[in-house]
Amino acid sequence: MESPLLENNEDEKQLSSYVKRFGIESKKLWKLAGPTILTTVFQYSLGALTQAFAGLVDDLDLAAVSVENSVIAGFAFGVMLGMGSALETLCGQAYGAGQIRMLGVYMQRSWVILITTAILLLPLYIWSPPILKLMGQTTQISNAAGKFALWMIPQLFAYAMNFPIQKFLQAQRKVLVMLWVSAGVLVLHTFFSWLLIFKLRWGLIGAAITLNTSTWLLVILQLLYIFITKSDGAWSGFTWLAFVDLFGFVKLSLASAVMLCLEVWYLMILIVIVGHLQNPLIPVDAISICMSINGWDAMIAIGFNAAISVRVSNELGAGDFNAAKFSVLAVSITSVSIGVIAMIVVLSTKNYFPYLFTTSVEVAKETTKLAALLGVTVLLNSLQPVLSGVAIGAGWQSLVAYINVGCYYVVGLPAGIILGFVLRFGAEGIWSGMIGGIVLQTTILIVVTSMTNWKKEAEQAETRVKKWGGSIAYDQ
Repeated sequence: MESPLLENNEDEKQLSSYVKRFGIESKKLWKLAGPTILTTVFQYSLGALTQAFAGLVDDLDLAAVSVENSVIAGFAFGVMLGMGSALETLCGQAYGAGQIRMLGVYMQRSWVILITTAILLLPLYIWSPPILKLMGQTTQISNAAGKFALWMIPQLFAYAMNFPIQKFLQAQRKVLVMLWVSAGVLVLHTFFSWLLIFKLRWGLIGAAITLNTSTWLLVILQLLYIFITKSDGAWSGFTWLAFVDLFGFVKLSLASAVMLCLEVWYLMILIVIVGHLQNPLIPVDAISICMSINGWDAMIAIGFNAAISVRVSNELGAGDFNAAKFSVLAVSITSVSIGVIAMIVVLSTKNYFPYLFTTSVEVAKETTKLAALLGVTVLLNSLQPVLSGVAIGAGWQSLVAYINVGCYYVVGLPAGIILGFVLRFGAEGIWSGMIGGIVLQTTILIVVTSMTNWKKEAEQAETRVKKWGGSIAYDQ
């Protein structure tokens, strides 16, 4: 019989080993998440800066840029980002499996699919004025935003190139390249936005020139890096293999797009629904303030989403299912801890932060009333995107798309409408119901993740890489 002292020593050793392993995994995650968070902030700031400079010149220009950015380009951005996210699964697993050459092939396949998607989205840009009028925008704003949307078509095709490039680089953990390129482009964008929009007063034309040029500059600089360095063997030139088995690639891309778009659009719908309340101006302003804070907080979640997607796909591709499983645990603990801190900050400053966005006492009071719901939302949004990142890394996009439809649009949205309009709880009721959908979705994803057979996932990753071109490339 072992003595209690020996048992305690054994427990201490196991705890010490666990803490050490957690520290190593956290370091790996932060090396990916930190630069990704900054990259996301820098690239998000391109549109925000253009919008700010346009607002300094003319109110109509501000409205045109805002509506085009949030509605037309926002819709296209969500679709293209979702379609490109299939590459996270395939590139990450191929990199983990050591089939480096396939990353370049996968990126080219994604280019083919996303450029085709961009062509299919062109009617949205060309006929945006009647679409915007149908959504309730005034004729003046719809026409101005429609003109700006036509000038922003080059950005649409830059999206088609940029998202696959970023997933290609992320899978190889080359996130610092993306960070430095984004930082450099943001500096140039700031100067030329000031020069063309504010100083020279070129208005919407200046806004279009700077935003299109900056987005394409991101693409060109990253491509130059890839073409010159060969990306450690991941890029071996253009190949006809890019057109092999496109159907399977399209299926995964569509599942990724549906999964991410359903998530991105869910809270965007909140503002639209609140706009149908009686006397909606104050609630809409308050919800908008809360969504702005939630949007900036989401930058951290997006970083961890990308990090865990890379870690899981790399480890599954390498066949190390235990490492993938531990990585999920480590990132969940880290992100929830950050979510708790964010929630505490929101709740402790609820009487003060509204005045950073408004001078209206009524709007500030309404925002303070909604702060508790904002706190719950930032906490949930610390874990939910991480679980989505796990899904992308493992290739569960189709499953999560079905879960999102059920939880968000069958449960959450109707619950919000009933609480807000039928039971007359207003904006708080609408948001509470929609939070219920997020809680249900997060709970289901926790159950799915905890019940996952990670060994089987690693075997499926190996099959996926072989099926979608790995064996072709290496049999040549």
